[in-house]
Amino acid sequence: MPEVMFNGPAGRIEGRFHPSTVRGAPIAIILHPHPQFGGTMNNQIVYNLYYAFAERGFAVLRFNFRGVGRSQGSFDHGQGELSDAAAALDWAQSVNPEARACWIAGISFGSWIGMQLLMRRPEIEGFISIAPPANRFDFSFLAPCPSSGLFVHGDQDRVAPLKEVTALIEKLKTQKGILIEHAVIPGANHFFENRVEPLIEEVGIYLDRRLGNPPRLPTPTRSDVAEKR
Repeated sequence: MPEVMFNGPAGRIEGRFHPSTVRGAPIAIILHPHPQFGGTMNNQIVYNLYYAFAERGFAVLRFNFRGVGRSQGSFDHGQGELSDAAAALDWAQSVNPEARACWIAGISFGSWIGMQLLMRRPEIEGFISIAPPANRFDFSFLAPCPSSGLFVHGDQDRVAPLKEVTALIEKLKTQKGILIEHAVIPGANHFFENRVEPLIEEVGIYLDRRLGNPPRLPTPTRSDVAEKR
């Protein structure tokens, strides 16, 4: 799992990159939760999503937003972080010029950034949006949502209540030409404490269905220690 540093709009960005052994493999970009509330690329959900995509043949990049870890710059309330995500996708495409498609996955704050990137980059053909805080951030820019994807939420989420997200999803489901799916994880709070395994299982089922049940590929030993948040 190579450590990488690449240029972003506020300076160098720190990341971890898993190259694919499959020529022309799709790219996946994983976006972490809110930087001011402990979110990093080593978040437990980010870490597991990273491998879920890698095991399905993707070239995968997770990275720290500006001001987190060794990434330069400082928190910019979303605008700068969106620029960081765009720079991450640019970098991943530069080292995978034959990539045929891209997916975006984000957790909480990262899901808000990811969905904005989705609106700006037509090559993104699928998304995973986990615990999107529809009550705290404006998601009205999804009009219409350009790609099919999966929203996942915990039924015990008190930070971003399920009813707020359900209203957003129901609105998106009325669009023609895309399929929006929604999974609810019983007993899970906003951080999916003690419920990460069923969360990743749900994501894996969705990916396999969208990708046509790809064969699992071996990945490096998961040696780094994931944080709980």
